[in-house]
Amino acid sequence: MGILDIFSRKKPLKKRTYAGANQGRLFADFIASSRSADEEIKGALKVLRNRCRDLTRNNPYARRFVGLAKANTVGERGVTIQVKARNDNGSMDNIGNDQIEIAWKKWGKMGNCTVDGRMSWVDAQRLFVENLIRDGEVLVRLVRYPNEFKFSLEFIESDLLDEEYNASLPNGNRIRMGVELDRFNRPVAYHLFTAHPGDNSTMWMGKAYNRVPAEKMIHAFLPERAMQTRGAPWMAPVISDLKMLNGYREAELVAARVGASKMGFFTSPTGDGFTADDTDNKVPIMEAEPGTFHQLPEGVQFQQFDPTHPTSAFADFEKAILRGIASGLGVSYTSLANDLEGVSYSSIRQGALEDRDQWKIVQDFLIQHFVEPVYRAFLMSIMENGVINIPASRFDKFADATVFRARGFQWVDPLKEMNAAVVGLQNGLMSLQDVANQQGRDIEEVFDQIQAEKEMAQTYGLSLAFEPFGLKAPVPVETFNANPE
Repeated sequence: MGILDIFSRKKPLKKRTYAGANQGRLFADFIASSRSADEEIKGALKVLRNRCRDLTRNNPYARRFVGLAKANTVGERGVTIQVKARNDNGSMDNIGNDQIEIAWKKWGKMGNCTVDGRMSWVDAQRLFVENLIRDGEVLVRLVRYPNEFKFSLEFIESDLLDEEYNASLPNGNRIRMGVELDRFNRPVAYHLFTAHPGDNSTMWMGKAYNRVPAEKMIHAFLPERAMQTRGAPWMAPVISDLKMLNGYREAELVAARVGASKMGFFTSPTGDGFTADDTDNKVPIMEAEPGTFHQLPEGVQFQQFDPTHPTSAFADFEKAILRGIASGLGVSYTSLANDLEGVSYSSIRQGALEDRDQWKIVQDFLIQHFVEPVYRAFLMSIMENGVINIPASRFDKFADATVFRARGFQWVDPLKEMNAAVVGLQNGLMSLQDVANQQGRDIEEVFDQIQAEKEMAQTYGLSLAFEPFGLKAPVPVETFNANPE
C-alpha cells in the first residue's frame, strides 16, 4: 500500500448508538423540538384549550371521558374529611373534631362554598376535575367572603392568565406566561386580566392586569416537564384522532343517508325526451314516492345511483381508532366506547382494575392540590374569626390530624372479593379500616351506622338476623344461609 493510498482512504461512517436518532429519508418528517416546556406551551396553549373545549361540547367520546373522570374521581359524595385530633392524654378530642366537621359540612352546602352561590362543595370538586382535564389547569381564588364562615372560593377561567405576558421585574422576579416567579421558579403572584378577553358583554379595555398574591390562589396543573409554568390539556395527544374520527363518522352517515335514498339519473341519446315534475337550478328532476312506478318516454333510460355505505369495515376501523384514543387518555376501550360486546369477566375485571389505578392517581392529585389547601384555608378562617370555639393557635393540631377520603369503588365480583377480605382479616393481613377504605368509608362511620341500626331495631322490638362482629371469628360468605331449613 503506497502513501497515496493512505490519503485516499475514506473515514468509516459511525453508526449511531440509538436507532431513533438516525437521519435519512425515513426520518425526514420527524422534526422534534428542543425548546423549553414553556416555549412549547406558550404558542399552542390557546389553540389546544379552545379545541378541547369544542370537543367536550360536540364530541361524544370527549364528553364521555370528562364524565368518566368526574364520576370515578369525585363520585356522588366527593372527598370527605374526618378530624381525628387527640387530647394531651391520648383520648380523642370529640368536641373539637365535631365542631370542625359540622362547620365544614355546613360550609359545603349550596350558597356558602363559592362566591356566586351556585355550587356546593361537591359541585366545586367536579368543576375542578373538568377544568383540569379540558383546560389543563385550574385557577381558584381563596376569598375572605362576608358569609358566616368568612371564606369562599372563586373559580377563574385560565383565559384570564395571559400566556403572552412575559416580563422582567426590578425586584429580580420575572413574569412567565402571566405567572410571577422568584429566582427559584416559585410562584409569587398571578397577573390576571381584569376582564375575560373573549367576553363580548364587557368592554375590552386592552391588556389591564390585576396582581393576585400566590397565597390567595390555587393554580393546579399536572407538570410533564421540569420548570413548567402552565399546564396543557390532557386531551392534547388525541385531538387530531378525535377530530378525524368524528369527520369519518359524519361522512359515513351522510353517505348512508344518500344510499338509503336510492337516487338515480335519467339518460337519453339527445338529453331530452322526458317530462320533469320540477327543476332544481334549471335541471329537470322527477320526484318519486315509495310504491309508485313511472313509465319513461321512448329513448329515456334510468341509471340507478346506489352507494353502499356504511362499509363493512366501518365498525372495526372505528374500534381500532378508539382503542388508540383510549390509550392516549389512559382509560380502557370498553369504558370510553361504552362497549361491552364480546368481553369476558376476566377482561372486564382487568380493565376495571387498571382504570381504577389511574383514577386513584387523579384522586390523590385532587386531594393534594385542591381539597387539602381549601380545607386548611377554611380551617384558619373559622378559627381566626371565632366561628368555632377553637383558637388559631391550635391550628396544626386539627389540620394535621385530618383524614381525607375519596370515593371508593364497588367490587367487581362481590362474593370473591369479600371472601378475600375475610381471609385477610382472619390471618391478620388486613384491618377493618382497610376493608372500609375499599368502599371509600371510615370504619368509625361503619360502627356508628351498625350501632344506630341495632338501637333502632330494639326500639321497634326487632332482632337482627345477623350480629356483625359479634362472633369470635368472621364467617366466610359461602357458609351463610339466608333461608335455613
